[in-house]
Amino acid sequence: MLPKTPILRRRSLLQAGMGAMLTPALPHIAHAAQAPGVTDTEIKIGNTNAYSGPASAYGTISKAEAAYFRMINAGGGVNGRKITFISYDDGYSPPKTVEMVRRLVEQDEVALMFNPLGTAPNTAIYKYLNQKGVPHLFISTGADKWADYKEHPWTLMWSPSYRVEAQVYAKYIGRTKPDAKIGLIYQNDDFGKDYVNGFKDILGEKFAGKVTAVSYEVTDATVDSQLVSLQSAGCDTLMTAATPKFAAQTIRRVADMNWQPFHVLSNVSISAGSVMLPAGAEKGIGIISSGYLKDATDPRWAEDAGMTGWRAFMKQWYPDGDIVDTANVFGYGVSHTLVTLLTQCGNDLSRANIMQQATQLKETDNPVVLPGMKVQTSPTSFRPMRQLQLMKWTGKSWDLFGELIEGAGT
Repeated sequence: MLPKTPILRRRSLLQAGMGAMLTPALPHIAHAAQAPGVTDTEIKIGNTNAYSGPASAYGTISKAEAAYFRMINAGGGVNGRKITFISYDDGYSPPKTVEMVRRLVEQDEVALMFNPLGTAPNTAIYKYLNQKGVPHLFISTGADKWADYKEHPWTLMWSPSYRVEAQVYAKYIGRTKPDAKIGLIYQNDDFGKDYVNGFKDILGEKFAGKVTAVSYEVTDATVDSQLVSLQSAGCDTLMTAATPKFAAQTIRRVADMNWQPFHVLSNVSISAGSVMLPAGAEKGIGIISSGYLKDATDPRWAEDAGMTGWRAFMKQWYPDGDIVDTANVFGYGVSHTLVTLLTQCGNDLSRANIMQQATQLKETDNPVVLPGMKVQTSPTSFRPMRQLQLMKWTGKSWDLFGELIEGAGT
């Protein structure tokens, strides 16, 4: 039985103008079989997200995306076609993701899947989508395995790889605390394991002697016992590779234990609105993470044109959204990339051309990525973003420091 959570059908819109890279316009798409989900006036986009369940803090991403497409539709759509955005709740449950995606492809007949949430849910659907030849684009997971263009040529990530992110942290810890005894708490799936592998990439044979790693399941109620074991093991440095619910728990519990490790936090849980403030803003002071998006709480972006535009968007199109939640910046940014891609496709919105154009992406004007960041792909490079910048939580915002760091990949 389908979940009773609302089906978000968002009709949204177009950006004026076609850039120099657009393919030549065709008169129309004559056959639905050539371009499922596309008519002369509409393109259907499918999505799944966790509007309920243990990762429900991420549900706002798709709400921001729906709002973005409403804005685009109000301006006329993409190359004259308005976007129908169909998003279902999968509760962060892979079996439910499979059910919802089959419905989107076989009943709703979407042209593509856009930004479905989660490593495990995407793992459950990528083979099906690749076998069907359905573009599986800009997925909301940075698991490094998604960079394997040979294994899944129809699947493309957006955010930087977790494994590359972990390599950056391991190098930073090595420079600033060379004698660190590291405790690593990670979610027991491909998301969390990427952080373990990233540390192993840098530490090599030293990993076993320097790192105590403990995992948790997404169905666990708390991570209290794992944190107690890391403190008892004498760890003076903590790497938290966790989704928002467990990241907020970790920050609170570490403070309650009067444990004061040098704390590094996965980028997926940097949201002030869903993690840092609920955990207790003062309890996270000094935590290190990394970013690739502009932070809505950082005063340095107060007059930034891109973030001024984002704030205006939130006020008009998503007034119920949390203005300090980085997830809403993410939803806006990834939607901008999709519209860039669809515009680049011109009038050929066949699945084959959508995927071809997705592997020739060179987006230079995304308003919410950090200055200097590149959003680009090639037929043999499925990591659109490969740069990060370190930052520290001040109690009020994330303070960027250092330069953009280019990840080498794996």
